[in-house]
Amino acid sequence: MQTIFIMVKCDLGKAYEVADDACAIERVSEVYSTSGQYDLLMKCYLDDKTDIGHFVTSQIQTLPGVKDTFTLITFKAFA
Repeated sequence: MQTIFIMVKCDLGKAYEVADDACAIERVSEVYSTSGQYDLLMKCYLDDKTDIGHFVTSQIQTLPGVKDTFTLITFKAFA
């Protein structure tokens, strides 16, 4: 299992709609609203064989209202 975090910039006024849509995606575990350059932070759990780039471009970037994404790939979780 691999964990990734996706920071998402949304079209103006669309963050809540994007968050609701993202929560419906099976591999998206948590969605947080954030301040700063990005509007949302998504925590996703992917199978080891899942292509991260394909997941992000086909499942997240295609959500209505998504303007830009920045993906963080994790290595090891410390308690």
